[in-house]
Amino acid sequence: MNQLPNLHFFQVKIPPDNRERTVRLLLPLDYRMSERRYPVIYALDGQNLFEARTAFGGQHWKIPETMSKMPKKLQAIVVGIDNAGLGRIREYAPYKRGRQGGGGLEHLRFIMDELKPEVDGSYRTMPQQQTTAIIGSSMGGLLALWAGLRFGEVFGRVGALSPSLWFNPQVFQLAANDVGKKSRFYVAGSIRETSRMESGLNKLHLALHEGGFTDKQFHVVIRERGRHNESFWGQEFPKMHRWLFDH
Repeated sequence: MNQLPNLHFFQVKIPPDNRERTVRLLLPLDYRMSERRYPVIYALDGQNLFEARTAFGGQHWKIPETMSKMPKKLQAIVVGIDNAGLGRIREYAPYKRGRQGGGGLEHLRFIMDELKPEVDGSYRTMPQQQTTAIIGSSMGGLLALWAGLRFGEVFGRVGALSPSLWFNPQVFQLAANDVGKKSRFYVAGSIRETSRMESGLNKLHLALHEGGFTDKQFHVVIRERGRHNESFWGQEFPKMHRWLFDH
């Protein structure tokens, strides 16, 4: 039973299988008492963000608790999109790796062309580029990063926690390209996750500089502690949210 009155659910059909999937939408606590419009954060792996009962291993990001403590100017609508379960790698990897991955573009098209217009039409959002974010972790972090590099005109704020850069190293070249509309990126990981995390984040830092991003447009953090799990990402979320929206 849902114990969070500001957490709403609806079902969507997501390509390619068009099976029903849950979208979990968290409204600011003052949403019903105001006429304000709010930024929107599209968050991948929606099962793991709001409640222990649906989260992987019972751990979740504790986003409702975090957002309830944010000042008024940092309030936002958070749209959590459940992953595809066994099809998660295909859905989140922009490029194919052997027989896996390659569905990232299709998933982003669904978010941009179907889900975002529905959310903007049903809730008091601020739909502009600078007030639209996408965030994710692990494979979801890879897709969020790619979304900001590929569709910077849509996603002006990007949070990528422990991104699986090794799975699709093509993102380094994309980051190094001098793209037109630049997003703001917050990328974080820990040296305790995998042996490849630190080197991957350092390589991404250099690639973004090569691509013309300034220090005000991206922040790459390498933590000394933190495992590859929801607990670490939940601890990182408030720092990421403040950096993305409080500058």
